[in-house]
Amino acid sequence: MDFNGEIIKFLERISLALEYISKKKQINDIKISEEGCYLWSNENLSLIPIKNVNYISLSLLLGIDHIKKILIQNTKNFAEGFPANNVLLWGARGMGKSSLIKAVHSSLYKRSVENRLILIEVYREEINSLPTLLSKLKKIEHNFIIFCDDLSFDLHETNYKSLKTLLEGGLIARPKNVIFYATSNRRHLMDRSMIENEQSTSIYPSESTEEKISLSDRFGLWLGFHHCTQDEYLSMVKVYSKEYKLNIIEKELYEAAIEWSVTRGSRSGRVAWQFILDLAGKLGKKIN
Repeated sequence: MDFNGEIIKFLERISLALEYISKKKQINDIKISEEGCYLWSNENLSLIPIKNVNYISLSLLLGIDHIKKILIQNTKNFAEGFPANNVLLWGARGMGKSSLIKAVHSSLYKRSVENRLILIEVYREEINSLPTLLSKLKKIEHNFIIFCDDLSFDLHETNYKSLKTLLEGGLIARPKNVIFYATSNRRHLMDRSMIENEQSTSIYPSESTEEKISLSDRFGLWLGFHHCTQDEYLSMVKVYSKEYKLNIIEKELYEAAIEWSVTRGSRSGRVAWQFILDLAGKLGKKIN
């Protein structure tokens, strides 16, 4: 058996495979069509247009008026070319963190004409490819919000370090036409056990912990979301019911909504919306 010949053939196959991968990963200029929202594809290194965006009107997001004003103003500043901060929306589940980002973008996007405000969602697993995306976005005369939903990191994950550098601190400055908005249930984006593990195993626990939680410090604005009261929950239900013209007596509406929240074991905007979907179905009412 000719081992040298087999080795040469094997190396040739590796060379061809690497050449194929290299060509596949070459990225052309990113194309922006008429859509205002896109999904970043790490596999194809391209933006996928989203034609039907799942968003709720700003007027239907209740119980977060102060936060709403802050995010609108920050986004407006950015869209108009003025200084603005990266934003971390953190806190209680189902209280409208990601819905608020999409609603604010929608309200401002409609007013844009030339320098459009584009929303790009990037999955947490694809954060390492962000430098490639940013290198292309800085050449385009639009403003871009990079949106990471439900951002958090667990033990042994290290891609948070690349995000930390991109937000602030690397040699390459973040493009002026790009800003980062992220949502998370965790204020420091790290699992508590992850931080505690670092404290117990590190030679210098305080320094190691600081390195873990410093990612959230790179966001200039922290907007906290808290669990809603029963009155706030019922207000959400009432507004949704009125918006979608659900014909039901108010007392019966409230009783059914409370029973629904007790069954779920929580109160939030998401729970209120899920109740409305259930109620609309029972009433034979379509919701667009």
